[in-house]
Amino acid sequence: MDTEAQPTERDRSSRPTGSEGTTSEPAGPEDRSRSAFVSRLSAHVPGGRITLTLLVCLFFLLLLSTFVVRPFQIPSGSMEQTLRIGDRVLVNKLAYRFGAAPQRGDIVVFDGTGYFGHADYIKRVVGVGGDHVVCCDREGRIQVNGRPVDESGFLHPGDSPSAVSFDVVVPRGTLFVLGDHRSDSSDSRDHLGSPGGGMIPVGDVIGRADYIIWPFAHATGLHRPDAYARVPAAEKAGAHG
Repeated sequence: MDTEAQPTERDRSSRPTGSEGTTSEPAGPEDRSRSAFVSRLSAHVPGGRITLTLLVCLFFLLLLSTFVVRPFQIPSGSMEQTLRIGDRVLVNKLAYRFGAAPQRGDIVVFDGTGYFGHADYIKRVVGVGGDHVVCCDREGRIQVNGRPVDESGFLHPGDSPSAVSFDVVVPRGTLFVLGDHRSDSSDSRDHLGSPGGGMIPVGDVIGRADYIIWPFAHATGLHRPDAYARVPAAEKAGAHG
């Protein structure tokens, strides 16, 4: 007795034929309208679709540069030997958004208008809000919150941590910044008597330098050094005012 199920007439009629199975869906109204819009737009642009594509790419690059990352060319030797004149670094403009804040050891780009001069500057963060920064201890080292910092890993060869003595408390919401080439850097030490006391408002920080992208032979990531890892947290706001 043949027990295999036989297809019913309904099964046969509902089964698609070979041609029905391979027929593609026609483009919907939305796809056709989008294609027509691009065609009409490119017809009014010299160079057609190629020029339109380039314009779209430039637009996205502009958005990227405005809100996400920005290249910055090193204008002086104040950050040698970490950064050399002519190096181009990639500045992460989102590094201190969404609640994050600059940390000791970060290399930051900031607008110095009203504090350093009408230009953008790049320096290393040595003290953050509430920190007590002193130079120098008996061994010639900078102290932050009573802890000496060994900066030999990034200071310019032959430079001392500072030829200028200072003893400052960094106000909340500001930064104390120094160049790695201390003998060739105009930084917070040189503006202690200026408006703001040489401190940089965190709100004027454009971003953190994360990578050297040019020249290729010098390309590398820029990381926060371990020298500041053992620095204790600043005292409570009420202790220093």
